[in-house]
Amino acid sequence: MPRSKKRSNKGGGQPRRVQPFSDEDASIETLSHCSSFSDSVSVAEEGGDVCEEATQEDFEYKLKGFIDSTMDKRQVQFTNCEAGGDVCEEATQEDFEYKLKGFIDSTMDKRQVQFTNCEAGKGDEQCAAASLACLLCIQLGAGIESEDVFKTLKPIFKNILADGTANIQTRQACATSLGVCSLVAADDILDVYATMECFESLFAKSYVKEDGTRSVYNAQTTVLHINALLSWTLLLTICSNTEVKKILKKHLPKLPSLLDCDDVNMRIAAGETLALLFELARDVDAEFEYEDLESLCAKLRALATDGNKHRAKNDKRKQRPVFRDVLRAVEEGEFQTEMIKFGTERMYIDSWVIKRTYDAFTEFVGSGMNYHLQANEFIRNVFELGPPMMVDAATLKAMKISRFERHLYNAAAFKARTKARNKFRDKRVDIGEFI
Repeated sequence: MPRSKKRSNKGGGQPRRVQPFSDEDASIETLSHCSSFSDSVSVAEEGGDVCEEATQEDFEYKLKGFIDSTMDKRQVQFTNCEAGGDVCEEATQEDFEYKLKGFIDSTMDKRQVQFTNCEAGKGDEQCAAASLACLLCIQLGAGIESEDVFKTLKPIFKNILADGTANIQTRQACATSLGVCSLVAADDILDVYATMECFESLFAKSYVKEDGTRSVYNAQTTVLHINALLSWTLLLTICSNTEVKKILKKHLPKLPSLLDCDDVNMRIAAGETLALLFELARDVDAEFEYEDLESLCAKLRALATDGNKHRAKNDKRKQRPVFRDVLRAVEEGEFQTEMIKFGTERMYIDSWVIKRTYDAFTEFVGSGMNYHLQANEFIRNVFELGPPMMVDAATLKAMKISRFERHLYNAAAFKARTKARNKFRDKRVDIGEFI
């Protein structure tokens, strides 16, 4: 039950005790969430440790209320809710992304049943429950708690995915959540392989058939196939070498057919999957060679320089840089390293395996990924960052450079860059001088 607290009565008389979070004030509390929560954060920054503790307690109290009001069937109807339910779901997910710390470990175990009871809800409710359950597994990390949640969720997710009459948005959300939850909480690699077969049964429908024809699907079904392919690729990163060899033999000849799909996101997902497959194949066998490499590279090169007028400019602008990287990976086995800064640390994404894993977690936690990289032990173990570094606010502030020093550094860098570029710029001369 949500805690109750006393408030001072300036007009005299007995102090009024706030009643537990009820159905009547659920929508009012939800609508005032954004302003009151941001105010409490600003006060916490100024008030020190005591105020920060009070803010954390206030956050826990409100989040419990949001969860209770969200899952209460008497008050929330996601199909026709005007003010309460949808806003409450969004507010709850934002809290998970930005503010969840030790609160999960101490209180969420009492409410796991509410998140796992998502099969009986409507489409919007099921989508939100799938996302929140996935966030719960990420926060809990690999362990008994997340395994218990996943054992309850797995058959529900699979039933929804296999049900062609289920809400298509729900099936899309379950395809994505099932992949991440399997990565985090699956305790048996054979269960992972079975889940991958479930994904294969979906995205393989977009393959070109043996007679050279392709089935036509609407946009929403294509998104379902894309999510299934990306989740399958995510689980591919933890497969054994023996399983990788089987997958290469089965899917590598068929995956290039997805590059001809009309949907740009499907083409990109297929290209990144091919790049990851080639990376894994070369890790398993240093002398790996693909028989139809020239034809595949020609197709990737065409997509990297796509100038077809029948395709939208945004689609071409979106796919070109991706397929330049994919072509480099397939043809030369190279990956362009990226650096991620979080706090005082740095992480380098130097392979397609790490990139796919990072993108999958970022899709759920959003801008909170930097916090998880700093404090979430499971995430740090996945990326081999070691135990969390404890840096207090004073030390962190001392490490930051001042605005004036940053200005001087930027000015010097700009001057050096200009000098370097001037050496290669065309020294044009007015021809009129010599006439």
